[in-house]
Amino acid sequence: MVRAGRAPHPEGTEVHPDAWWVALTTAIAHAGGLDDVVAVSVGGQQHGMVCLDGAGHVVRPALLWNDTRSAAAAGDLVAELDGGQAWADAVGVVPVASITVAKLRWFAEQEPRLAARAAAVCLPHDWLTWRLGGSDGLGALRTDRSDASGTGYWSAITETYRPDLLERAFGRALEVPVVLGPAAAAGRTASGAVLGPGAGDNAAAALGVGAEVGDVVVSVGTSGVVSAVAEVPARDPSGIVAGFADATGRYLPLVCTLNASRVLDAAARLLGVDHDELSRLALTAPAGADGLVLVPYLEGERTPDRPDATGALHGMTPVTTTASHLARAAVEGLLCGLADGLDALVEQGARVRRVLLVGGGARSESVRRIAPAILGCPVLVPPPGEYVADGAARQAAWVLAAGTAPPDWPERSVGGMQRHEADPAPRVRARYAEVRELTARSTGH
Repeated sequence: MVRAGRAPHPEGTEVHPDAWWVALTTAIAHAGGLDDVVAVSVGGQQHGMVCLDGAGHVVRPALLWNDTRSAAAAGDLVAELDGGQAWADAVGVVPVASITVAKLRWFAEQEPRLAARAAAVCLPHDWLTWRLGGSDGLGALRTDRSDASGTGYWSAITETYRPDLLERAFGRALEVPVVLGPAAAAGRTASGAVLGPGAGDNAAAALGVGAEVGDVVVSVGTSGVVSAVAEVPARDPSGIVAGFADATGRYLPLVCTLNASRVLDAAARLLGVDHDELSRLALTAPAGADGLVLVPYLEGERTPDRPDATGALHGMTPVTTTASHLARAAVEGLLCGLADGLDALVEQGARVRRVLLVGGGARSESVRRIAPAILGCPVLVPPPGEYVADGAARQAAWVLAAGTAPPDWPERSVGGMQRHEADPAPRVRARYAEVRELTARSTGH
C-alpha cells in the first residue's frame, strides 16, 4: 500500500450517482491524484440500478441494493417465469428486492414517465468507470462478470445476457454494458491510466483478501455477506444462494443479509455506549444470553426473504434484562444469520477450507471471539483494511501486467491473520432458529 484517500457519500436506499462522483474525485485528491497512476479499477456496491437517457444523463436517483420497494415486483417476476428453479437455471439467481431486474420492473410500473426516458441501465461501478473514461456515449459502458451476474439478466452459467428477461421486467429493451473478462481493459482515464473492468464489492473484497477455492469470506459490513470461491456456478431455486461470478474467472456463490454492522450500531445506541463498551458487555454475558434472542431484521431481510419484517427481542426475564445480555444477544443474532448463510452454501456444495472474517464489524472483539462458536469452525481475521478497494487495486495491476492470474500480494498472506477458535454452540443456533420461525409466524411471513 503506497497511499490512500477516502470521502463519504450519502447513506440511504437511493442516491443520485453524482454523489458518488463527488466522493470519488475527493478521495482521489486525498490520495494524491491520478497523474502518476498507470492503472485504475473501481469496486462498487452491487445491484444498484443506474438508468441513463440517450444523452447519458441520469434519469432518476439510483435504487440501491437495500431498497426493498421492489419486493413485490421480484415476487411477480418469479411467478411469471414458473418459479425459482427456472430463474436459477436461467441466470443463477432468483429475483428478490435487491436484484436489479426487480428494480427495473418496479421502475417501469411505478414511474412510467421517467422510465420512458431510459435508454440504458448500468451498475454503480460501471457508471464510475464510464465517467473516469470520459463518458464517451452509451456504447462505451463496460462492466465485469461479477457485477453483471447480480443483475438477473446476465447468466454466470452461460456467460451471456438474457435480454428476454430484461425486457420481461422493463417492458422493452435497454442498452447494457459490455461484459469484460477479469483482466480486460475498459478504456483509459484522461491522464492515460488504463481502466480495469472493475468488480462488485463482494468480488473485489474476495480478490483483495486473496480468497482461493475453498475459502469462505464472511463480511460484516452494512450488509452481512457469506461467499465462497468456487469452480462451478450455483443454481439454488430457493434464492438463498445467489450464483454470482467472481473477479478471477471463477464463481462466487453468495448469501447476503440486509442487517449486519447496523445491528451493532443499534444495540450500542439503545444501550448508550460506544462499540468498545458494547463488545466488552457482550463478552461478560454467558453464551446464549440465558435465552435472550435478538432477531435482527431491523430493515426487513433479504435472507430469508422477508422485506417487511422488523426486529424482535424474545426471552426477556428479570435475569436477561441487563445491558450485557442485550449486547450478547445482538452479537449472536447477527452471527446466527450469517451462520445460516454458511449452511446454505455448504448445502449447495461449497467446500469450506477456511473462513475469513472481514468488514467493519470484524473489528469488534466480541464478534471475533464469538464467531467461531456460532459458525462452528475456526475463523481467520485479516488485518483491518479496505478490502474492496484493495481488490480493485489488485485487479488494476493485473490488467496492467496482462497475466493469466492476479499478481501476488504478500502483505495479504495468511501469515498475517489472527486465528480464533471456540467450541461450537449448536444450542445457541437452535434457540435462534426457534425464535426466528416464531417471529415469522407472528408476522405472517
